[in-house]
This record gives sequence, structure tokens and C-alpha cells, in this order.
Amino acid sequence: MVVFLANRGNLQSKRLHDRIHNRLDGELTDVRRRRTEPRDAGQYRVIGEVDPRQFLDDPDYPATTARIEVGFRLRTGDPSEHYWCNWIEPDRDLLVGWHQDDTHDDLGPVHVQVNDGSRTVEHRPARFLDTHPLDILERRLDALSDLVIAVEWDDGRPVGLDTAVESL
Repeated sequence: MVVFLANRGNLQSKRLHDRIHNRLDGELTDVRRRRTEPRDAGQYRVIGEVDPRQFLDDPDYPATTARIEVGFRLRTGDPSEHYWCNWIEPDRDLLVGWHQDDTHDDLGPVHVQVNDGSRTVEHRPARFLDTHPLDILERRLDALSDLVIAVEWDDGRPVGLDTAVESL
């Protein structure tokens, strides 16, 4: 386990996203940093393509293409950064991931979200990690396989998360 003791107050968005890019560059392909669209929160996202069968260590996984998108917004009105760490399968219209932002206050500071295309099918509270963004990235990447596998499907569409999965 890598421990980051850097002063979070001195983080700069572009530099942080460059470090995320460097971290993902070994595991994913076509890793790139991009500016967000005006409707997106935060300045940057780091996006990388992944082979789901290899990443999930499941040769029978039904999708053959996926991507991981990670972004942090450092200067917020909240006591901690906002972030988004998503697994996206374009061919199956699946998005599943962690969001620490100012939406869904009833769920706490962090929630897990499952989308079928542009429609959200589930929100669930998730564990808050009060640590450096690069440590958050490591912990979320370590748990990403379990999260993706926990997605429940009905007739080829994502419908939510397995209720037995608690430690998100």
C-alpha cells in the first residue's frame, strides 16, 4: 500500500491529473487527460481504455471494451475535494462508479451510482475516504473489480447493485 502524506492544500489540478495520467498509463491503454465539457464538474478528466476481461480476470465477461474515467475538483465549498471514478461500457450503456460531490446529500458525502445510458438506476451511500486524492485513486481502483461485478442485470440492462455488497 502506498501512503501519500503530501499537503492536500497545495494540490494543483493540472499537476494532479498529470500524476493520475502517469499512474494509469501502465495499466490502461490510450490514457489521456482532457478538459471537461462545460456541463461537467471540475477542470479535467483522465480517461483510459481497458480490456474488461483482462482487468476483471474473467475471460467470459460479456463486454470487450470499457474505459475508466477519473476526475478531481480540488477547490470546493466543501471541506474535501470532489471526485468521480467511473467504469464505463459504451456498448452496454453502463456507467458505475463513485462520486464525491455536492449532489445527493441524503446519501452522505460519497455515493455509488449505476447508470443505464443517461438514466440513473441506483444511488447508494459509499465509504468516505478522507485522504490524499492519489490514495483515493488507489483505493477505488483496488475496489473497482468488485463494484463492476456487483452490477445486477435484467434482460441485458443494468438495474442496480447486488444488495449483498456492502463495503463500497
